[in-house]
Amino acid sequence: MTDIPKSHPRYASLVARERVAEGVKRGYTSIQGLIAQGRGECFDYLLGERTTPSAAAAIRAAAALLLLARRPAISVNGNVAALVPEEMVTLAQALDIPLEVNLFHRSEERVKRIAALLREKGAKDVLGEQPDISLPGLDHARALATRGGIYDADVVLIPLEDGDRCEALLAMGKRVIAIDLNPLSRTAKKATVSIVDNILRAVPQLTEQVRQLSSKPRSDLERMLNEYDNEKSLAQAAQDIREHLSSQFQQA
Repeated sequence: MTDIPKSHPRYASLVARERVAEGVKRGYTSIQGLIAQGRGECFDYLLGERTTPSAAAAIRAAAALLLLARRPAISVNGNVAALVPEEMVTLAQALDIPLEVNLFHRSEERVKRIAALLREKGAKDVLGEQPDISLPGLDHARALATRGGIYDADVVLIPLEDGDRCEALLAMGKRVIAIDLNPLSRTAKKATVSIVDNILRAVPQLTEQVRQLSSKPRSDLERMLNEYDNEKSLAQAAQDIREHLSSQFQQA
């Protein structure tokens, strides 16, 4: 990877680019994942590369939802594996739940490489190498799932996801948590809780919220979740973009 000085004003963004590019070299990430990373980086720039108050509220609601779930699961794709493998393992450990590799541009070699990476980072329960069932309503590789993981889960965290599987999971009666920097995406608009934030910032904060809220009674967690309005949160994210753009033009 390129040696990027921490003093560089675009340090975090450049590091993320390098991680995804390295993920392609190591066989975790598809070439198409580079395009997805660029799109997300654009929205992060528009948001001011920060966790907004609305994103922080969504992270808290997501933590409550995961703690209330009977059988939650976490989905991992190539970009997630390149960007936050250790952080995803830490989150799964905090909840004692499985990680499941799920890819659109699937090859068995990529699945094995990602699963091996997650285990290298300390994951104990990694699924996806031997899918044994398909999600209804999907005609591509993302339909492949595993009993005991995504297929049987009541809540699924799908970071950096396309909207069709989000819709398929919702149609099965599951609740979905998305991490998506685009508040206008189908995924963000359909998900139960949409975290409009960079995954590099969102996952550590989500883990911290899980730890902080784990001792709360279910009634408190249910109240937090009931008070959360995903539509309003997305509208606020769009407003955050407008306000940031306005402030930048005023400074110019």
